[in-house]
Amino acid sequence: MPFSHTRTIRFADTDAAGVVFFARYLAICHEAYEEALANAGLPISRFFADHGIVVPVAKSECAYLRPLVCGDKVRVEVTPCRLKEDSFALEFVLWRQAAPGSTAPEKRAAVARTEHICLSSENRERLPLPPALATWVDAG
Repeated sequence: MPFSHTRTIRFADTDAAGVVFFARYLAICHEAYEEALANAGLPISRFFADHGIVVPVAKSECAYLRPLVCGDKVRVEVTPCRLKEDSFALEFVLWRQAAPGSTAPEKRAAVARTEHICLSSENRERLPLPPALATWVDAG
């Protein structure tokens, strides 16, 4: 089941044209990823601390379907999926929410995907996902 994170688009998210700057979409996705981990009982302070492993993004892509502007409410769905013993992907759907009181449906504003690998922080060799992370990914 996807995790959902809702936020408001801020002025700092936008470019000179008044729409969300393309790189900010991935930052918003990463924010939702952090919230999903915290919701799953994987506190960010421990997850991103160096405990002999690092879990960097190895690949990312994003398709921009509708512009988002300052003040828009967006719901980000995060769905993890296992790739291999040492890697996983996150699928993101950014939904632009209708204005309060509106009966209009949400509209997909963007879809994104990031792929992550688990590495030893000492020698950068691939390692299996830690048990708690693997459990979260496999439950996605």
